[in-house]
Amino acid sequence: MAVIGSVAAVVVGATGFGVYALVGEEQPGGGGPAATADGKQPEAVETGPPTAAEVRSTAGAFLDAWAAGDARQAAALTDDQTTALTTLSAFREDAGVAEIAFTPKEPARGEVPFRAEAQVAHEETTADWSYEAALKVVRDEKTGDAVVHWEPSVVHPELEEGQTVETGEAGTPPIKAVDRNGTELTKEDHPALGGILADLRKRYGDEAGGEPGIETRILDAKGEETGTTLLTLSEGEAGTVQTTIDVGAQQAAESAIAGKNKAAVVAVKPSTGEILAAAYTPAPGFNTAFQGLYAPGSTMKVVTGAMLMDKGLASPGAQHPCPKEFEYGHWPFHNDDHFEIKGGTFAQSFARSCNTAFISQAPELENDSLTNYARDVFGLGLSWQVGTTTMDGRVPVQDAAQMGASLIGQGGVRMNPLNMASVSATAKTGVFKQPYIVSPRIDGRTLTSAPRTMSPRTASGLRQVMHLTAVSGTAAVPMSGLSGEFGAKTGSAEVMGQEKPNAWFTAYSGDIAAAAVVPAAGHGGENAGPVVRAVFDAYGG
Repeated sequence: MAVIGSVAAVVVGATGFGVYALVGEEQPGGGGPAATADGKQPEAVETGPPTAAEVRSTAGAFLDAWAAGDARQAAALTDDQTTALTTLSAFREDAGVAEIAFTPKEPARGEVPFRAEAQVAHEETTADWSYEAALKVVRDEKTGDAVVHWEPSVVHPELEEGQTVETGEAGTPPIKAVDRNGTELTKEDHPALGGILADLRKRYGDEAGGEPGIETRILDAKGEETGTTLLTLSEGEAGTVQTTIDVGAQQAAESAIAGKNKAAVVAVKPSTGEILAAAYTPAPGFNTAFQGLYAPGSTMKVVTGAMLMDKGLASPGAQHPCPKEFEYGHWPFHNDDHFEIKGGTFAQSFARSCNTAFISQAPELENDSLTNYARDVFGLGLSWQVGTTTMDGRVPVQDAAQMGASLIGQGGVRMNPLNMASVSATAKTGVFKQPYIVSPRIDGRTLTSAPRTMSPRTASGLRQVMHLTAVSGTAAVPMSGLSGEFGAKTGSAEVMGQEKPNAWFTAYSGDIAAAAVVPAAGHGGENAGPVVRAVFDAYGG
């Protein structure tokens, strides 16, 4: 009687792998497991990691079935057949993958890298698509079979749980964003504008008059865009969106903060509110220029100073206390290096950034005084309609020591360079004009207005103290050599656990206002001031 020994027939599949079909296996020693009640031998369940031959055969069979369009057979070779069948079927149907072929690479520890080459079709448009992916072969604990461990990344490395791949018209047409003079703005030339430009496409792509392209992209579990495009079949026709950016000021802003680990700067046009430049590092990344949340430190004294003058608690030429220390809310506040000004004026205290000159007025204020004034006159905390996503300032109502700290830009006060550039712009004109990067004429939106304007007397006094700061105070060095109307304020915001404070600087010169923050850098005049000055020097008006 012939005995069938260990024999393996090799079948070469389309993947180029040898697909091993095990024909039989000899039982060593002529024995085996005890027979069951019906006389049949129980099958032994294989354990341990798959062998190299099993890895090759399983991966090859899976890729061959997938390439042949047999999603059911391919899914049957995985450890999650239901999910695999759904995903593989959708990949061919929704993603429009008409043909696909695979080139496996050398396996390593059960993982098989492979290159996929596909043809994607949508109506009359087709495109070739290739990418690198990988699958892993594991041992099924119940059956002992070698199977493909199912993960979304088997289909494409960027695909995550619950996501799908779809080919069709892009959600919105592409745009060609240009600066105020018609120069094109791209994320390649201006990385800090990348996120803003993408947001402008979502907001204004339909209004710009373009035609959407055909893209293969990843959608989330709700079928919404994730922002990940895998393949562009056709570019579509871009519509033009004009921004308020001035490319010269933008380039200067980017150059001024290049090399700084974290920094941000924004410039606006006081007469209109138009945003002239916005840059931040690292870029691309989170837009700290428009959405950052930083304590503004002494730059907030522009707002507080205006409030004190408006309430009759200060006047540029009037004597004003600046002691070494002042206690409020059971907390001792002091000046940098504990300096004091004896018999000085409010303008002198402002120019030297005397903390106690502001804290000393806290007993005369209500807890919500700064909150109300910042909102009603400077527009801080209102909902700005900039044309892209922004954080529009936070000045919460606080009491005791925290209320006192708010007066000097600490406590719960939070700003970003867009907010503080707007503060200087309001100081320059006496009127809050909401910043914007796309004209409201494009979409008909209504810009936010502040409930009231600064009184002429207060506006004049504020410009006076900011000018003194810029010519002989803490902002004199970066502002030197300027002519015409200009003013500035420095800031150094202390952050718990941080060795150096965040450096701030806000200023105006002619019809441009700007603000910059350089975190963990030190004094504002030394570290943020030169950034603002570089933007001033580059702007031609």
